[in-house]
Amino acid sequence: MDLKDCLKKLADNGRLAHIKTEVDPYHELAGIAAKFEGGKVLQFDKVKGSEYPVTTGWWWNRDNLACLFDCETEKLSFKFADAVASLRSNPVAPIVVEDAPAHYEYQDEPDLTKIPVPTHALKDGGPYFSNCIVIAKDPDTGVRNTSIHRMMVTGKNRLGLLLDVGRHLRDYYERAEAKGEALEITINNGVHPAYYVAAITPSAACPIDMDELAVASYLLGEPARLAKSRTVDVECIADAQMVMEAEILPYVREPEGPFGEVSGYYAKQEDRWVINVKAISLAKDPVIHMLHPGREVWNSVGLGVESNLYQTISRQVPGLKKVYMTHGGSHYGLILQMDPPKNGMAKNAILAAFAAFPPLQMLRVVNSDVNIYDAEDVERAMVTRCDPAKDVIIIQNAFCHELNPTVVDNIGAKIGFDCTYPVPKPERYDKISYQEVDLANYEIE
Repeated sequence: MDLKDCLKKLADNGRLAHIKTEVDPYHELAGIAAKFEGGKVLQFDKVKGSEYPVTTGWWWNRDNLACLFDCETEKLSFKFADAVASLRSNPVAPIVVEDAPAHYEYQDEPDLTKIPVPTHALKDGGPYFSNCIVIAKDPDTGVRNTSIHRMMVTGKNRLGLLLDVGRHLRDYYERAEAKGEALEITINNGVHPAYYVAAITPSAACPIDMDELAVASYLLGEPARLAKSRTVDVECIADAQMVMEAEILPYVREPEGPFGEVSGYYAKQEDRWVINVKAISLAKDPVIHMLHPGREVWNSVGLGVESNLYQTISRQVPGLKKVYMTHGGSHYGLILQMDPPKNGMAKNAILAAFAAFPPLQMLRVVNSDVNIYDAEDVERAMVTRCDPAKDVIIIQNAFCHELNPTVVDNIGAKIGFDCTYPVPKPERYDKISYQEVDLANYEIE
């Protein structure tokens, strides 16, 4: 199943809306998307300056994703967790196919100005690819890595790139650069979301010597399909709508940014890494896929992190029920739902979560009688079950995520709130309840 098959499935289930009026990719497209954020997936049929339509909003609604993955919404993160677990239990390697749909049209002289790349936020430094799947090979072992990085269009065949600290792609690049070599990559746009899940698999769940594409294979129910490239020695995704064959240049840094990031704030402009695009290939009648900054980022990162954290924490602390990365906290805030069998175990879960996911900075643990998706219910647990004198953990000078504005040189503080009641449960913590009734039995005018 490719991106177009997914669009058809979304349409068949009433989850796709078409914007028929021509829109400008410079701010207008993102401005319209912001009005629809959280609802149906969008397809912009006419984008000024390009012959290709653009789709966005796939990740801003978990119900849309549950439709594509044929599962209940609340079970989505568990499905992803099973896919990540397959890396160690029964990984299914990708296959390389001939006659890839992504190679329908080949452009040896790439011109990115013809691709409808939106300029999203008002202060963004330029048009940005926000969700492309980057595939690279370890310069020493040849093991593939799959990841996602923001990329700003700076020329017809040139992109600015952010390489986060601690990411495997940066490790690959630094070893290639030390040899004076460019790092070859493919940049894949418009793919089944299974590939996106593979690309956002946390490093803690997939060591540098593992190929994340097995995660995509698990979710697809068949081996992920790759194809050989013409100008680089790295495979592309065979069913992508667009592929850029490219290289990250050694010892070259150019201005990149600002960009409206996952934190909800702008990442400032700095001299960063540079990509030279060598060739572009396109599927027949391609649809370009963009990620709208905001809920799409929070859901995509959240679902991947939730699944990994659930597995990691469960192995260390009993009683865990659910994990939720809140939208308000982007990927710096987390809620754990658990019923600790013994006093003190909620605090152990807090420490386990901080260790498992370094960007995390604020964490709350609540019991299973609290709806973790209801901010008011969580706040009520905080003010009635968390004693600030003994139930708050603060960790200073810890490694954090560089894009959070409170963090300086990747160093910041972390705080955890134990909002669980004592074990055994005191009667004073019985929540108010009411008789269950079926409104269908009543005449209501």
